[in-house]
Amino acid sequence: MFRKAFFVGAPLISAAVLAAALRWPPVAWAFLVIGPLILLGLYDVLQRQHSLLRVYPIIGHGRYLMEAFRPEIQQYFVESNIDGTPLSREFRSIVYQRAKGTLDTLPFGTQRDVQQVGYEWLNHSLAPRQLGPEACRIEVGGPACTKPYVASHLNISAMSFGALSGNAILALNHGARIGGFAHNTGEGGVSPYHLEPGGDLIWQIGTGYFGCRTSDGNFNRQQFQEIAQTDAVKMIEIKLSQGAKPSHGGILPAAKVSPEIAAIRSVPLGADVVSPPTHSAFDDPRGLLEFVALLRELSGGKPVGFKLCIGYRAEFLGICKAILETGIAPDFITVDGAEGGTGAAPIELSNSVGTPLRHGLLFVHNALRGIGVRSQVRVIAAGKVTTGFHIFRNLALGADLCNAARAMMFAVGCIQARRCNDNSCPVGVATQDPARSVAVDVTDKSQRVANYHGATMRAFCELVGTAGLSSPREIQPKHIFRQVAALQFENLGELYSFPPEGFLLEDTVPADWKADWEAARSERFAS
Repeated sequence: MFRKAFFVGAPLISAAVLAAALRWPPVAWAFLVIGPLILLGLYDVLQRQHSLLRVYPIIGHGRYLMEAFRPEIQQYFVESNIDGTPLSREFRSIVYQRAKGTLDTLPFGTQRDVQQVGYEWLNHSLAPRQLGPEACRIEVGGPACTKPYVASHLNISAMSFGALSGNAILALNHGARIGGFAHNTGEGGVSPYHLEPGGDLIWQIGTGYFGCRTSDGNFNRQQFQEIAQTDAVKMIEIKLSQGAKPSHGGILPAAKVSPEIAAIRSVPLGADVVSPPTHSAFDDPRGLLEFVALLRELSGGKPVGFKLCIGYRAEFLGICKAILETGIAPDFITVDGAEGGTGAAPIELSNSVGTPLRHGLLFVHNALRGIGVRSQVRVIAAGKVTTGFHIFRNLALGADLCNAARAMMFAVGCIQARRCNDNSCPVGVATQDPARSVAVDVTDKSQRVANYHGATMRAFCELVGTAGLSSPREIQPKHIFRQVAALQFENLGELYSFPPEGFLLEDTVPADWKADWEAARSERFAS
């Protein structure tokens, strides 16, 4: 490990060169060269702002030197590709600036091609309003929930301890506590690193039931109840699927399975931890909703929902039919887009399976409206959410609030080295190597997480006021426009279909919904 080698080697080299210089004065010139480098290396190892330099002293400066040869923010507000996915480098720069508390204003005007097909914008009002922070929060919890949670419109998406280092989890959760927003645990269970800082938690229950798991890998009611009723846990999320690898269980490579993680997850050392693709606690829509009701009861009445990436529409509509038949509704549904990220996934699943966020989000919103329960169920959008405009646009398409993972990782110090899957993350964020993870300074990075969230939420609230609205609840599809041709644009209400409330309960179901609605079954997941 370079960091360890520097700590051991630098003093030895320094002492050797100094001794040689005292005996042979011409060697003193070598000390004049090596001495400053050693001092720089010591500074790099001891400083707390740059994780990369703490792991790779001296040579890590090469990255920053190369960045100096190009503008750090090139086309700063290039919004997205035509398919709606953000351009990574530009948005990473936005997160870094906000996290560091530096200026994120744009010099020299708009740098976007506003005539490009796919360009989207928000219309402003000549009577803008100013919103206080209290206006940009929303209550999650339906009629059956006795302990609703008042959430921020932007929260930390699911990332497990195991996928991320203990220090990264500490920084995220401490940042959530500072900023007053929620931190999703991911499916790896509730670890001490989630609990120590005191931030609000959304406990995700995956197919492996980590943290509430019997010896044979099934759901453990007693363990779940003990953890779910702690004050730190505010909501519970059942993971059905995720956008980065739909119909595939979570993967934690063996290199990341430390004794600590094995104990928290109740899994063996020395082997990949692969969650099953499906749950053993239920196998049909009715069973899913009964499991929702059970977890709500065991948690003491806290909001319970589920997360999925939309695949076959008929399967989700089967859940809708089960809601009508059982009278059990989730408190929230998290819609993950196919563009969502992960530390490890099969290439084909990551690149070619799953519905993109805007299409999945719109479908879930309309389906819940179609059966008349939309007002009871909050919809959470996840998938490359980075800016206040992304939050506004997702709300215009039917979301109530958003989760972000990638942006929060950038705030913690991720440089997108893409080494998450082999335990060699160069900045200590996505690794279980203690020599690397120690580089994440929790105090500094937690403040950066809070800074990023605060700046982005202020930007979002400002956009709501810019549109002349007094609350995010007033956001509608008509507020976002999209360039669809050289001289033609439409708002989202014109571009997409928003059928009337209760349309799936009518005798005649719209033609584009009829086949899926008729194929939907509450007693089985069927396409």
